[in-house]
Amino acid sequence: MSFKELVNLRESTRAYMDKKVEREKLELCIEAARMAPSACNSQPWKFILVDEEKSVEDVAKMVYDPMIRMNKFALEVPAFIVVVLEKPNITSKIGGIIKGKDYSITDIGIATEHICLSAAEQGLGTCIIGWFKEKEIKEYLKIPRGKEVPLVITIGYPKNEEVRKKVRKDLKDIMSYNHY
Repeated sequence: MSFKELVNLRESTRAYMDKKVEREKLELCIEAARMAPSACNSQPWKFILVDEEKSVEDVAKMVYDPMIRMNKFALEVPAFIVVVLEKPNITSKIGGIIKGKDYSITDIGIATEHICLSAAEQGLGTCIIGWFKEKEIKEYLKIPRGKEVPLVITIGYPKNEEVRKKVRKDLKDIMSYNHY
């Protein structure tokens, strides 16, 4: 498929089939993330694949927030990819301090989208989640103190194979040439 077709195919999936995701497919997604660019080649990431039934059930309860009914669909997800923010290399860190920007969080975003595009190419659906019980997930997955978990990705076979129509702003509303 063309890149444009792939981008149009990729969407946030919130309903999954009850079907285990093959580890080979999960690893292809991580390989795509591994190849993502990062500031000063810092590669400030680690990915935890959660695919064993008990672990998936436990992590799902840490992603779903019953108080505000956020992410209820996570209770039926077949697998998760937990994104761990690692320390950037010294060059990226110093550059970030000088420029007042956290390049590592941008790097995480790029790598995460590489995962989602790879998943879409393989017929899998994903949803990037930022609302979850980080402290509980870190403890459960034995993530060392001082590390952050900025995102959790749901991944599995979508229940609905029909791609939703994307509602986006017009191109002219989000771009300009040579000045704002």
